[in-house]
Amino acid sequence: MEEKIRQLTERVESSVLSCADMRTLNDLKVGVLGKSGELTAILRNIKDLPPEQKPAAGKIVNEARVKLEKIFAERGKALEEKELNEKLASEKIDITIDKNVLKGGLHPLNIVRNKIVDFFVSLGFIVADSPEIEKNYYNFEALNIPEDHPAREIQDTFFVTKDICLRSQTSTGQIRMMEKVKPPIKMISPGRVYRSDNPDATHSPMFHQIEGLVVDKNITMCDLKGILELFAKEIFGESTKIRFRPSYFPFTEPSIEVDATCSHCHGAGCRVCKGTGWIEILGAGIVNRNVLKNCSIDPDVYTGFAFGAGMDRITNIFHGITDARVPFENDVRFLKQFN
Repeated sequence: MEEKIRQLTERVESSVLSCADMRTLNDLKVGVLGKSGELTAILRNIKDLPPEQKPAAGKIVNEARVKLEKIFAERGKALEEKELNEKLASEKIDITIDKNVLKGGLHPLNIVRNKIVDFFVSLGFIVADSPEIEKNYYNFEALNIPEDHPAREIQDTFFVTKDICLRSQTSTGQIRMMEKVKPPIKMISPGRVYRSDNPDATHSPMFHQIEGLVVDKNITMCDLKGILELFAKEIFGESTKIRFRPSYFPFTEPSIEVDATCSHCHGAGCRVCKGTGWIEILGAGIVNRNVLKNCSIDPDVYTGFAFGAGMDRITNIFHGITDARVPFENDVRFLKQFN
């Protein structure tokens, strides 16, 4: 029996070394140490030996089992490490950064939007939002726009139903803010708006606005002028000047259009400003008393100013873009200039 076990051990040692994978090794292990394995069969035969030989035979078989289990364990560890290394090598991902790969960047509109928002937030304004699908009340009536106003005609506004439309101005956010918060109020409301326009170099059916509102006691046109002068200098440069021109908006009285000196020619006259030296940048005015009343704010106690600017227009002026359609075409050759 001792010779038989020695031969089995030597043969298994040789076979274990030739196993190339864990499956082959496990099959060999079952064939030697399993319930029907060769060593197990030898162990079962011990019962047929004379009583005085059984202890020695049992010791030999147990020592052989310990030795063989150690051999299988060592080879198994080596094969597992080998298979792991092969798997890691086959699944390796090169994470080395290729410096020649183009990086993404902010859209020019977002660059200007962030610049504008950061400026007003630094002055204590809060940023508010409002639904893009809006009730007519917030888009028109609360803003003192009567039913016979041209803006309420179907050729100028996208109506979803008789009483619901796509907002045509972010001023709707001002109404919602004044309904919820009582003065003092300092807020801006940036977002998309919709008008029934055919797209061309200066028009788009969807564009971006930013509205501002300040309501408090003793607010005057001088406060509005001071804010807008700071705004123009922040966006277009310290040498920028602004001028007010009388205008009309239903939700402000008095109302003004605001021009800034051209950021490209600095007032000398060029193709961007059409030779005038000035570019219109926004509309503004003192909040109409009726608008304050609609929001349950006493116009005899509080006054305010509001302004609204087209962010697409400011973006085009800021970056020297002459066609309003270009930023929306997603031409990589155009967008990569702003990376």
